[in-house]
Amino acid sequence: MAPDALPALSMKDRRTDPDGFARAMGESYARYGFAIVRDHGLDADLIARALDATKAFFAMPEEVKRRSHVKGGAGQRGYVPFGMEAAKGAAKVDLKEFWHVGRELPEGHRYRPHMPHNLWPSEAPGFRRDVYGLYDALDRLGQELLVSIALFLNLPTNAFANATRDGNSVLRLLHYPPTPPNPDGVRAEAHEDINTITLLLGAEEAGLQLLTREGQWLDVNPPDGALVVNIGDMLQRLTNHVLPSTSHRVVNPAPERAHLPRYSIPFFLHFAPDFLIETLPSCVTPDNPNRYPEPITAQDFLYERLREIRLA
Repeated sequence: MAPDALPALSMKDRRTDPDGFARAMGESYARYGFAIVRDHGLDADLIARALDATKAFFAMPEEVKRRSHVKGGAGQRGYVPFGMEAAKGAAKVDLKEFWHVGRELPEGHRYRPHMPHNLWPSEAPGFRRDVYGLYDALDRLGQELLVSIALFLNLPTNAFANATRDGNSVLRLLHYPPTPPNPDGVRAEAHEDINTITLLLGAEEAGLQLLTREGQWLDVNPPDGALVVNIGDMLQRLTNHVLPSTSHRVVNPAPERAHLPRYSIPFFLHFAPDFLIETLPSCVTPDNPNRYPEPITAQDFLYERLREIRLA
C-alpha cells in the first residue's frame, strides 16, 4: 500500500460484512496505526452542538476559563490552560488549550476514586447536555470498533467489552488559537496517545500528520464528517506491537491560515483502571517475542505517562 493511501472505511461495510471490515481496518492499523472511518452514524446535529459549545467556551475571557482549572488534578477534568501540556520528551509546550470530560459514575462505584467528578461551566448553557451526549455516543461507537479489532486479532468479539465498559475514557475539547508570526513551538509536537483507541472528530482542518514506518510525515485528510481512529499505547502494549501506536503531530498552519483557530474533539477510549495490560499470548511469536513480560494496570500506566507529559 502506498504511503499516501490511508483508506477511508465505511461503517456500512462493517454492518454487512463484519469480517471484511475488520480485516481492512486491521490492515490499516498494522500499516499505519491509523484508520479513517466514515458513515459512522453519529448524529451530525449533536456534533455541531458540541462544537458550538466548545467554541463558546474558548471564546470566554481567560479569567472565566481558569475558574474551571483544577490545580493538582493532572488535567483529568475541566480546563487545562494554554501552554501547560507538552509531548513526552519535548523541550517546548504545545500551542493549545483544552477541556476534559470523563465518565460519570454513581457514588460508591468501585472506580469512583480513580475518576474525578466532571466540571461544567455555568457560563455555557447546554454545554453539559451536548458535550456529555457526544461522550456517550463516541463511547458506544468505540465499543463497536473494538469488536472489529477483536475480530482482526482472532479474539472473541466481546474480548474488550468488560475491559472498557467502565473505562477511564476522556473526551477532550481542543482549541488551537491563531498562530503568531514565528511562533515558539507547534500546535502539537509529535507524540503517541496513552490510551486504547482514539476517535477524533474535526481532523478535516489541515495540520494532522502521522509518521509512516518509512520515516515520512503523511497528511491525514479525512472526508468531511469522517472520524480518524488510531491505536494508543495501551493497545500497542497489549498486542505486543501487532497494532502499533504511531507518532503523530499537529503542525502550524500555512501563513495565509495562521489567523484562524483550529478545533478538534478526540475521544480517548481507555481500559478500566484495574485492567491488567498483559501481553496477549496470540501476539507473541518467535519473530515477535514478548516485549513486556511485566504486566501493568491501566491506572498505573496512565499516571506514568501523565507525569511524562507534565500533567501530573
